Amino acid sequence: MAIANDKDLKQVLENLPVEEQRQLAARFVESVQYLSDEPIIKQALEVVKNRERTPVELEGAYKNVKSLAVKTYTACGENADWSAQAAHFVAQAAKACLTPEDQLDSKQSLAWQSAIQARMAKNCAMIENEEEVIDNEAQKQYQIVNESETAG
Repeated sequence: MAIANDKDLKQVLENLPVEEQRQLAARFVESVQYLSDEPIIKQALEVVKNRERTPVELEGAYKNVKSLAVKTYTACGENADWSAQAAHFVAQAAKACLTPEDQLDSKQSLAWQSAIQARMAKNCAMIENEEEVIDNEAQKQYQIVNESETAG
């Protein structure tokens, strides 16, 4: 099934095992990673991609990006700095990607939450740069899922 809209994307993501969701979520984060200069994001993605990681490594990476998300939230709230907002949403996307299984919301997949946060990051960057052409992050996400082994 080729993904062409959010309804299909959400359905596919919600039906995937958590580990497959993590792998796709990591790719969603990678798509917007350039909007944050925080090395914590890169380190967290390396942990996610390592399928031989330990639960302790996953938990450590989660705590690091959660702390970064809090830090970036407080840094960007006062003056509508769109670049800071974009970096915050990248951290939020990484945090969603790393959410421990025992903290997952049964209503939404971690991959879907990561996808939405990545889109927010991209929207903030487009506002900051006053881009006239919309670079549709949702379309990129559909392509990522369509190209993955999990979509078919």
